[in-house]
Amino acid sequence: MLRRAFAATLLLVACGLIWFQTDGIQPESAGFGDTRRDAPQQEWKLTMRFLTALPAAMTAITVSAGMTLAQGLEIVGQPTPGGIAFQPAVTELARDIDWLDNFVFIIITVITLFVTALLLWCAFRFNEKRNKVPATFTHNSPLEIAWTIVPIVILVLIGAFSLPVLFKQQEIPVADVTIKATGAQWFWQYDYPDNGLSFSSYMIGSPFTGGENMLTPDVEAMLTTAGYTKDQWLLATDTAMVVPVNKTVVVQVTGQDVIHAWAMPAFGVMQSAVPGRLSQLWFKAEREGVYFGQCTTLCGQMHAYMPITVKVVSEEAYAKWLEASAASPDGYVPVESVMVAGVDVPAATELAANN
Repeated sequence: MLRRAFAATLLLVACGLIWFQTDGIQPESAGFGDTRRDAPQQEWKLTMRFLTALPAAMTAITVSAGMTLAQGLEIVGQPTPGGIAFQPAVTELARDIDWLDNFVFIIITVITLFVTALLLWCAFRFNEKRNKVPATFTHNSPLEIAWTIVPIVILVLIGAFSLPVLFKQQEIPVADVTIKATGAQWFWQYDYPDNGLSFSSYMIGSPFTGGENMLTPDVEAMLTTAGYTKDQWLLATDTAMVVPVNKTVVVQVTGQDVIHAWAMPAFGVMQSAVPGRLSQLWFKAEREGVYFGQCTTLCGQMHAYMPITVKVVSEEAYAKWLEASAASPDGYVPVESVMVAGVDVPAATELAANN
């Protein structure tokens, strides 16, 4: 919605630019020439000025729209109020999990319908009114063999498809990017060992950021400043794990005090953070955007205030972010800042602005 409003504003600005380009060549009036005689010539000039200014105006709109997209990454993975489905799957692992869930759901649905129909049929067929004299047998070997073998076959079928998905998650490939995530009460510490970066990530509005774990006007202002809305309350953090798109990212997960868990639903990954133990997970995000996760292991009083934010950006923006963060005294800069700084403005746009 905000992007559409901004695009409409840009269109109005472009129209204003065209108006100023053509202003002053309107047919003369009030005794300054014959308007009927000069009208065709003035209309021709107006048309040519319009066609001349239109490419520059369209270029300005295109570049400005690109800057808008660069300034704010799309929020892709977050919980939806009242939602019952998974978050959008942006990795191969998440798509496998979605497929497996649908596959098992079909099996469960068939079993539930069959058992329900069987119960209703038995209640109707073998009630006391229709079955005055009940049968006296106690066993039926073929039936007992069937209801033992059929569940085994179903479980083997489910295992045949689920185990490859599990193995794919646990077989860690060669990493393009390695990040260490350390869970602590109640924040995450991120280290990029190959780049010498290290920073902490706290929930916006937590005591670590000057809040009280409550959505107050001050906290809402902090969210707005960080580029979020109050809908991202309890999800957004003051810093974020930044990764490049279409690159294999290996996250080494451990705990500092108690057991935590690093989970990102849109990536289809979750790994317990156990003190004294270094576990690993991997993902390859295929879509740029902002993704939210949570610590999924009860880790103390403020377990609910330990969210995770991951920002997936282009490889060029990631390289610029690493360079800018390494040069920063805090060891971290918002990735949006380098994305905006990296937008090139064509000369046609500068010409239109100068005119």
